Amino acid sequence: MSQSSDHPTREETIKAMAAVMKGVKFAMLTVETEDGHLQAHPMTTQQTEFDGDVWFIGGKDTQQVQSMMVRPNVNVSYSDHGGGNYVSISGVAQLVENRAKLEELWSDFYKAYFPGGIDDPSVQLIKIEAQGGEYWGSDGKLKSMLQMARAAVTGKPATDLGTNETVEF
Repeated sequence: MSQSSDHPTREETIKAMAAVMKGVKFAMLTVETEDGHLQAHPMTTQQTEFDGDVWFIGGKDTQQVQSMMVRPNVNVSYSDHGGGNYVSISGVAQLVENRAKLEELWSDFYKAYFPGGIDDPSVQLIKIEAQGGEYWGSDGKLKSMLQMARAAVTGKPATDLGTNETVEF
């Protein structure tokens, strides 16, 4: 990504992505199923600093985790509707056994899914190693709505609906 007055640096894009990710409670994690269909599941966002890896806690016995074992290419998407900001990350899922990391990410919230708590045998750490990402940011809903309304009236495409940047990891 080139640095100019119109485009943020790679680091600025990653920082903007991280801010959206941190502010969104649930992400959608998309896997490829056995029959080749894409299937998305809501996952709780972990409050860790985004460094190219995204972490989740899932269940070993779920179709989602079973799919990642065989087909590890996944997508994680974050949507901040109120702020008009969106992030999409493509990456490779790894099923990790790491007690220290599990303890870092664990909260009592997960007892709803894992009655045995942190020691429940079905708890599975999921690490998504980002390969690429995309960020869409809005300067505000009102500005975007005015741009779309102007385009609808004039028949000319909207010229400024916000920021769109991609980054490779």
